[in-house]
Amino acid sequence: MQEAAAQESAPAGERNDRRPPFRDATMLLQDFLQLSDQFARRLGGELDVNATDYRAMEHLLRAGPLAPGELARRLGITSAAVTTSVDRLVSRGHVTREPDPGDRRRIRVIPAQASSERASAIVSPMVRALDAELDRFTTAEQDAITEYLRRVVETMRVHSSGEASDADGAGNTGDAPGVQPVP
Repeated sequence: MQEAAAQESAPAGERNDRRPPFRDATMLLQDFLQLSDQFARRLGGELDVNATDYRAMEHLLRAGPLAPGELARRLGITSAAVTTSVDRLVSRGHVTREPDPGDRRRIRVIPAQASSERASAIVSPMVRALDAELDRFTTAEQDAITEYLRRVVETMRVHSSGEASDADGAGNTGDAPGVQPVP
């Protein structure tokens, strides 16, 4: 039992179990996704928000003001659920509701400056450190890394949306839809 737990927490390249033979890079992506979730929980805790509210904040911080309907669409939740989420965020001072200047019948949800700064103070050092790691690679290597990650994101987008015709990857050519192979 302890050996299984040790294997589970071991870095991708050091695992020695009976899992399918995925490449180290693929296993590292899985580790990255798990750590991203852990970081999101930490940031949500720092901001005193639950997972849904944190995801709403992420969208607002990246996109800027959004209509509640658009926020609901991005989160994949109902309009009633987004109203509840926005109510919680307003009560904690993370967002405000303001009339849309282009159509005063509509409202926009706007991230509060203080919350944006607080989140940025936590996220920016990590992003700078990740970005600095790229400096260890040549320009050509950086281009290859960027292309690989672009393909990973597109592949995950397709599989997350349910558009993939072969979810387990069997028979996959390795090319994400719309991504041209690199010669």
